Amino acid sequence: MDIEFEIEPVKIRQNSEIRGTITVTYRGRYDGVVVNTQISDSNEHIIYKSYNGESISHNVSRLFISKDVMPENRAEFTALLGFEPKKEHEVKFRASVIEQHKEIASKIIFATYA
Repeated sequence: MDIEFEIEPVKIRQNSEIRGTITVTYRGRYDGVVVNTQISDSNEHIIYKSYNGESISHNVSRLFISKDVMPENRAEFTALLGFEPKKEHEVKFRASVIEQHKEIASKIIFATYA
C-alpha cells in the first residue's frame, strides 16, 4: 500500500467532529493528497474544518493537502456533517495520492451517518 488512511468515528452523528489521518508511503514524487467524500442518497456535502492544526477559513467540500505541509508524509484533518439526516446514509471517504494531476494511489473508507 502506498497510502494509509483512517477516520474516526465511522458511525457519524450530526455536527460531531470527524478526525482523519493520512500517511503516504509512496516512494516516488508526489504533489499532495486529496480527500473526496460522497454521501449516498444525498446532495449534501461534508465540510472540512482544518488540516495539520491549521483552520480552513472557508467551506470546502474537497480537501487538497500539499506535500509541503505534510511533515513525515503525514496529514491530519477534521471535518463535520451538519445537515439533519432523515435516514441513515453511507459515507464514502476516498484519500488519493496525487502527482501532476494524476492519481497514484488511493484508499477508500466507508462510514455511516445517522
